[in-house]
Amino acid sequence: MLTTGIKAQERDSTQQKYKPKAAVFIPGAIAVTYGFVALNSNLFRRFDNYLFEEAREHHPGYRTKVDDYMRYAPAAAVYGLDLFGVKGKHNFKDKSALFLLSSVLTNGSVLILKKSSNRLRPNRLNDYSFPSGHTASAFAYAEYLSQEYGDQSIWYTVGGYGAAGATAVLRIYKNYHWFSDVVAGAGMGVLSTKFAYLIYPSLKKMISGNKKSNMVVLPVYQNGGAGLVISGKF
Repeated sequence: MLTTGIKAQERDSTQQKYKPKAAVFIPGAIAVTYGFVALNSNLFRRFDNYLFEEAREHHPGYRTKVDDYMRYAPAAAVYGLDLFGVKGKHNFKDKSALFLLSSVLTNGSVLILKKSSNRLRPNRLNDYSFPSGHTASAFAYAEYLSQEYGDQSIWYTVGGYGAAGATAVLRIYKNYHWFSDVVAGAGMGVLSTKFAYLIYPSLKKMISGNKKSNMVVLPVYQNGGAGLVISGKF
């Protein structure tokens, strides 16, 4: 009976639902709100410009591609730890599904906002500055690492968020983003992963058909942007 129980637990690592308190969403929501306010606030815009001038003065012509790869470091750590036998909260299948769901939510929301906000980058390359996609991905994967291994050691969380923070700083140094862009991106990434962990058990039940689900997922298209409306009891 003990062996059977262990095998059942290995097959389904989502039996214990992720039931966060509302307070865990507040930091991410504040970050996103800051970014939106900065789009129309002269005060916040002046702060963006101040940091832009500081970065340009102390790091003129700064170039690197480290940020293009560092944003994936926390996610790579999750699979690296699993490869070396350090098990997280979920098995490989569920872990991968959560990674995919988090990525879709993060990249989808970033893409919609980039196309609708039309904010010019500091380097004037294009008007896809808001929010920072690199930063959103980095923080989404940092939260992913924290969700899977944060309970085992706080250093996994510290390391993941450290890599995400470094990615955000590099985006500013390279003049690809304003400060408010990376703040909003960080908030969106964290919220996307938290939301992915919240809805995944219901999504899994709905797709597998093992149990009835109260969740409804509907595609929507509005103002030139596509997305999903998710409702129900989680």
